[in-house]
Amino acid sequence: MEYTRITHIDDPLFADMHEMMGRIFPPEEVLEFELWREPLEDPGIRVFVAVHEGSVVGATEYRYYEDDNVAMTDFTIIGEPGLGVGPFLAQHRQRDLKKLAADNGKELFGMFAEIYDPYRAQRHEFGGIKPMDPFVRREVLAHLGYRRLDFTYVHPSWNNDGEAVSELDLCFLSYDSSVDILPGALIEKFLRRYYAVLAQKPDAWEHMVSEVGRRAQVDLLPL
Repeated sequence: MEYTRITHIDDPLFADMHEMMGRIFPPEEVLEFELWREPLEDPGIRVFVAVHEGSVVGATEYRYYEDDNVAMTDFTIIGEPGLGVGPFLAQHRQRDLKKLAADNGKELFGMFAEIYDPYRAQRHEFGGIKPMDPFVRREVLAHLGYRRLDFTYVHPSWNNDGEAVSELDLCFLSYDSSVDILPGALIEKFLRRYYAVLAQKPDAWEHMVSEVGRRAQVDLLPL
């Protein structure tokens, strides 16, 4: 299996990846094809696919913020079961992120991720790929060390229509097991920067971000 970076929408592998995203994720979670042009060309956004025998069988997108020494996993997609795609992507992503942090003179502090709450996301079939089932994914990510940030989370729909999506929790993986809290200001800064690309944001999101930013600390809870 090959870990291959995509940097342009004209790459044939991107068309395969976007089609796979449409099969796996609900429509409000998938950015339109053409709107990917700028993100893919942004050197700070890292999109990689797992290629097996010439076909895209998985993908991951993530980014590293040098100033705060944190990362964000935008998504991880397993397109084919039984190939070890999940571990393959996770291992290569972690290796890449740790190198980026080392190049920044630091050890990676941690990584944000939006994780489906299986009790609110049961209606999604995720392409019939069982490793993508919300119950399975949440358990796997809990084993990796992700914990849920203690506030009610919503995010703007990637349809850029101003709708609020509320089936996910914002979680964080700390590489220091003694860390049990995050500063509210760090969370607000991250969310405002991460969603700056979307012009239409729901009032519920604005309220949530402002509220969490006023908190001195936010607890990390078990998934």
